[in-house]
Amino acid sequence: MDVLLIGCGRMGGAMARGWTGAYRVLVFDPMLAALPKGAERVDRLEAIDAGGELVAVLAVKPQMFAPIAETLRPLARQGALFVSIMAGIPLARLEAELGSGRIVRAMPNTPAAIGKGITAAVAGPGLRDGDRAAVDALLASTGALVWLDDEGQIDAVTAVSGSGPAYFFRFTEALAAAGVEAGLPPSLAMQLARATFGGAAALAEADSAGLGELRRQVTSPGGTTAAGLAEMDTDEAIDRLARAVVAAAAARSRELAG
Repeated sequence: MDVLLIGCGRMGGAMARGWTGAYRVLVFDPMLAALPKGAERVDRLEAIDAGGELVAVLAVKPQMFAPIAETLRPLARQGALFVSIMAGIPLARLEAELGSGRIVRAMPNTPAAIGKGITAAVAGPGLRDGDRAAVDALLASTGALVWLDDEGQIDAVTAVSGSGPAYFFRFTEALAAAGVEAGLPPSLAMQLARATFGGAAALAEADSAGLGELRRQVTSPGGTTAAGLAEMDTDEAIDRLARAVVAAAAARSRELAG
């Protein structure tokens, strides 16, 4: 199986680095200065032959899809399997533009760059036997993969996991800034906040206990952690903020889909 990566930005490049060695990786991206190691540059999509088993991964910005869709139609007619990681473009539009329903729409997140991501995928109407298994194998290098039965869930997935890493980074920035206000030097506050963020994530992954149990383990009654958590929980402050953040991101995802 060959992989044609169309668009090699941060996410596409991370995926390509995970695929080289296991697959022949072709990259089409006229703006790309340096290819991922082991990949081959493609200058013209019209020159691609999908006569064998080809997976074409659409990783361009959504607004760039329409200008190149016509050049992808020959690949669709030759039976290529398409995997789209473009935000906001639904299966129905992909099928209409490409002339094929052999499509998987996927939403990865940036930890895929180190094999720690999670991707949610939804199958198009024209998948063949073995296509899901091929996508499972292809995305295994990026982390976990979950299949959705309802494409309508993709907006919520985008809001929770697609955009989610930025929320944790922003909270870590805020925690460091609060540490500075409490009297720490800025560099030390950021070192403490970043290390705590990374360590807590690693502990959550390594320990089989639920997050609530892990939280209780570090929270002594009447102690410092309890005092801090009380601020988060007053009037459901942290829950209301999370709901508002996810709702705003999901609404924007729906807007991008038209």
